[in-house]
Amino acid sequence: MKKYVLFLFSIALLASCNSIKVATDYDSKVDFKSYKTFAFYKPGIDKAEISDLDKKRVLRAIESELLAKGFAKSENPDFLVSFFTKSRQKVNINQNNNMGYGFGWGWNPWMFNGMNNNISVDQYTEGTLFVDFIDKDKKELVWQGIGTGALKNQNREKKEARINEFVKEIVSRFPPEEKR
Repeated sequence: MKKYVLFLFSIALLASCNSIKVATDYDSKVDFKSYKTFAFYKPGIDKAEISDLDKKRVLRAIESELLAKGFAKSENPDFLVSFFTKSRQKVNINQNNNMGYGFGWGWNPWMFNGMNNNISVDQYTEGTLFVDFIDKDKKELVWQGIGTGALKNQNREKKEARINEFVKEIVSRFPPEEKR
């Protein structure tokens, strides 16, 4: 039973490290069913503070997700897509105090020192991707998806997979569900 609980805890811990928190906001007066075509809003995307290669990765991922949802890329679109990013350094400090006493076989030279104090410090980058959908005619923001999660210095394939994961989680929430 203990092994089963430890296994579930390990899976939950791994999932939480890779999870992406997503929030969305939108204009409730907009009829999202009228949107069929999209294009990218280059002036907004150019301001994103990431490398040009990562911009291309994000653009490809957004395009792929929108096409999969049935939207079409167009020279005369219904809505424009833009994105920007933010990042910040985060630090996790975990302290694990273990008493030096216990049951079992064997001898531990530190078994009578009372307590083992283990501290682990992890530093990582938390990234946030904002995906904006802008009504082309009104020139107004109508929907925004925000994804936040840990970013790691990874090889190209893992970085691309993480970007795809961010975009998929965000765009999966578009269009917003109708209230009944």
